[in-house]
Amino acid sequence: MQNPAFTRLAWSNLAAQSAEQISLAAVPMVAVLALGAGATQTGLLTAAQTLPFLLLSIPAGLLADRSSRRRLLVAAEVLRAASLLALVLLAFNGQLSIPAMAVLGFIGAAGTVAFSVAAPSLVPSLVERADLPRANARLEVARSIAFAAGPALAGALVGWAGGAPAFVLALVLSSAAVVSLRGLPEPPRPALPPRDMLHELRDGAHLIWRNELLRPIMWTAVAWNLSWYVLQAAYVPYAVNLIGLNAAGVGSTLATYGAGMVVGATFASRLMRSMHFGSAVIIGPLFSVAAALVMVATLWWPSAWLAGASFFLFGAGPVLWVVSSTTLRQTVTPAAMLGRVSALFLTVNAGSRPLGAALGAGIAALLGGNHGLRACIVVMAAGFVVQALIIVFSPLLQLRSLPTAVA
Repeated sequence: MQNPAFTRLAWSNLAAQSAEQISLAAVPMVAVLALGAGATQTGLLTAAQTLPFLLLSIPAGLLADRSSRRRLLVAAEVLRAASLLALVLLAFNGQLSIPAMAVLGFIGAAGTVAFSVAAPSLVPSLVERADLPRANARLEVARSIAFAAGPALAGALVGWAGGAPAFVLALVLSSAAVVSLRGLPEPPRPALPPRDMLHELRDGAHLIWRNELLRPIMWTAVAWNLSWYVLQAAYVPYAVNLIGLNAAGVGSTLATYGAGMVVGATFASRLMRSMHFGSAVIIGPLFSVAAALVMVATLWWPSAWLAGASFFLFGAGPVLWVVSSTTLRQTVTPAAMLGRVSALFLTVNAGSRPLGAALGAGIAALLGGNHGLRACIVVMAAGFVVQALIIVFSPLLQLRSLPTAVA
């Protein structure tokens, strides 16, 4: 697909995603290895980094529908770069703390929210409808590379010289994304008449709730994110204390998630062309169940290989879910509503992330020590079984092809 405008977006997406993944991986490692944090503290850090998805997605979506999506992308990345610069300065001055990393993680995640809403809203105006699966797959390849390389780089840099080098690298990549986004062309859109914000949100919510295809996507994502962030809250202390990994080992197991995403994203569009659309949709939820069961196996056989295999499966299958569900959402949503519908999905689905992180932190605090960490792994696996059942009993499995696009 030869499309210079989309290619520029894809490259800026790669740099932005890489910056995000390096910082997300480095923060809990620094907290555990340098500041002695446990599962409760890392869970609270994860909650702070994900809370903006709950609080800021809707304002970002309204901005994406009413203003330049390119300018919103630039502003989002500038905000992330500013938070990374503050982390760099604190790290070099030896002033990093759990509260400071939580506040700066919140600010950086605010940029991620705006980026996550504006980018998929811009894609349909840059490529033809027939190219949407390939375009979304290319964005997922970039995100997958970031997930693969980011944690490994963060683990190596934190293990070598602490958090400062990791935050510096993330800052450089975020700045590169800003430069690339500034040259991104944006097709003109017709001006929308003035309208009450609550009416616009109500229209978006009604579309999601009444649509028999969008509704199960929303609930599946809620269950998936709750389960995933229970795992994220507990995994670093679980891997260090019960599997026996160091910083590099933790980073390497996390990196297999990105490696799985690269494999899944590389073959996503090809798989979607070779099977019924409904069959492609179910692959991700079923892979997540398999991945959760492999992680549960580490309770009896503590092994970096098993943990890495679990994260690989978590990456390889669900990335096809992201490509297929995003393509479906872009198809059945009117173009003028893409921003707010994407924002509502982020609010409801990604907003469940701090709830999952808080749940993991609460379980760890309630049961204490290794018992709490083990309980988090079991609760996580049960949640992934639920998200698969939602799709199994939905109309999505009956889709033989992508529905007709909504004007």
